[in-house]
This record gives sequence, structure tokens and C-alpha cells, in this order.
Amino acid sequence: MIEIQHFRDGMALLGSAVSVITTDGAAGRAGFTATAVSSVTDQPPTLLVCQNRSSFSHRFFRENKVLCVNVLGAQQQDLSAAFADRALDMEARYARGAWETLATDSPVLAGAVAAFDCAIADMHEVGSHTVFFAEVKAVRLGGPSGGLIYFDRRYHALPTAVPA
Repeated sequence: MIEIQHFRDGMALLGSAVSVITTDGAAGRAGFTATAVSSVTDQPPTLLVCQNRSSFSHRFFRENKVLCVNVLGAQQQDLSAAFADRALDMEARYARGAWETLATDSPVLAGAVAAFDCAIADMHEVGSHTVFFAEVKAVRLGGPSGGLIYFDRRYHALPTAVPA
């Protein structure tokens, strides 16, 4: 087996978009910052989101069975930090943004680069994490904005896309 720190150092060099994953429902409202998000298929449109089972908010996602992947723009780094800050309660995290809803009633960030509102179709436990397979029920695309990625343990702003 490889050394865990060596694996983590390698994964730090795999740049990823930064998203705030949100949920609301009978279990309550919760959210966390994630880079472990990926498309699975477009028929039906499905994403996967990985979350550590030891996370305080994990039970909310399992019980609500809905989530929204809010893809952050370069100007939203502070919101990413807030949703990753274990010292902030959910009310303080949500106070940092303006929120709406689409199909599932999961919080959708006003001004997100893109928002994928999803119903959790399946869940698999792998090691320390749960992999949520989330079927997209609604999509909202934001205006022109540069993206936010996490690479080499730091945030990096991507330039705004220029229309061809």
C-alpha cells in the first residue's frame, strides 16, 4: 500500500473546480465545500459528489436525498472558505451568500458560475467517504465569470471565457 501523505501530495496536483454543495429538506439545511465532483453521464444527466462520512453535514445529505452543486466563480473564494470552516455554524455560512431554489428546494447560490440541482439517486460508501450519485433535475448557468480552481493546496482564479 502506498503512503497516504504521498497520495495526498499527488492529489494536490490534480486541479479541480471549487463548489459549495448544499441541501435542504426534512433533516434541515447544510452545506460544505468540495472539489470531488464529476460528471458521470448525460443520459440521464448525473453527477457524483464525494463527502467524508465524518463530516457534521453528512447525515443531512443522506436524509434529505437532494443536493445542489454550486460551482464557484473567482470572486467567491471567501464563500468557499466559509463553507469549509468547521468553526462556522450553518446559519453563519449561509449568511455569506444570497440563495434561491429550483426543482429540489436545495439552496442555489445567486451568482454561481453554474448550479446543478439534483436528487440523490444512489449512494455508495468507499473508504472514509460516501459517493453520492446525483441526478440533475435543473441547471442554472450564471453570467460570464472566471472560474475558481483548487490546485497545489491554493485557490487559483481562471479568466473569464471570451466568446468565440
